[in-house]
Amino acid sequence: MNGVRTASPFTARSVTLRTAAALLASAALVALAGGCSAAGGQDAEGKSGGSGKGAATPRMTIGMVSHSGDGDTFWDIVQNGAEQAAAKDNVKFLYAHDKEGAQQAELIQSYIDQKVDGLIVTLAKPQAVKAAVRKAVAQGIPVITINSGGEFSQAYGALTHIGQDESVAGRAVGDELNARHAKKTLCVIHEQGNVSLEDRCAGVRKAFHGTVENLNVDGTNAPSSQSSVEAKLQSDKSIDAIVTLGAPMAAISVKAKQEAGSSAQIATFDLNSAVVGLLKAKDITFAVDQQPYLQGYEAVDLLWLHKANADVLGGGKPVLTGPALVTQQDVPKLTEYTGRGTR
Repeated sequence: MNGVRTASPFTARSVTLRTAAALLASAALVALAGGCSAAGGQDAEGKSGGSGKGAATPRMTIGMVSHSGDGDTFWDIVQNGAEQAAAKDNVKFLYAHDKEGAQQAELIQSYIDQKVDGLIVTLAKPQAVKAAVRKAVAQGIPVITINSGGEFSQAYGALTHIGQDESVAGRAVGDELNARHAKKTLCVIHEQGNVSLEDRCAGVRKAFHGTVENLNVDGTNAPSSQSSVEAKLQSDKSIDAIVTLGAPMAAISVKAKQEAGSSAQIATFDLNSAVVGLLKAKDITFAVDQQPYLQGYEAVDLLWLHKANADVLGGGKPVLTGPALVTQQDVPKLTEYTGRGTR
């Protein structure tokens, strides 16, 4: 469908060349770490292996600052990936978050003051953190951006960006909604001013043959968000599809749909165990997986590789971790992986 629809993540077609390159880089760490994978670290389920020692390289400290609001399970998965890589790479991993751009900049500054060996940041509100990111780079702290604002990454001096192309992901959703014969879509933005969320809705609008209307809600206030979606569905019966931009909002929208007596189909970006349950129950038709575990894991790993071997991936382009569309048929594997916090 216009060349952007992606396959299930459990088929070979869903792995992009850049993501494959990142995975190959991770495999190469065994040699650089002096056999550390056999000696210790943790497996993907968080179980200690061998002696429990990480890489034989000098201890590093890496800080991550995200735009997550409180209770966003997506970022739990990102942290799981980062912590897994940190355990293997002999890295002390620090994490802080705030949904406000000014506070994100302050958190970045706090890590600069701590003289961390590397920084991982999101660019959901790029103008707010631009000066802080550039300051870190100017002081010799390598930066990798993840998840949001990839188009600003290189200009701010980051080594690379890890995530999905939000516009491409949005177009994939629009194409899928066309295939499912939707006519009017409500795109629910749970964090106003987040450029990546706006790009997702814009991508849906670009590919979708029908009408797309954006609805801004406060994603940190579940009752208010549900009321807003419910009111919109009650006032506009022509809405036959809802696209949510994060896993927690998907469950909220399912409740809103039920209360409004709507028959609209629901699709969502991102996964968690609740979304897998909703897919199984057919309350959600499909989800867009951008592999948050991989974003956290590869960001730490690539900073370690840069320190240990002067490596950089991407060649000035993003290292893509998505999108991949998942449906009810993927539930068995998804249940296993979300249960252990890796998808």
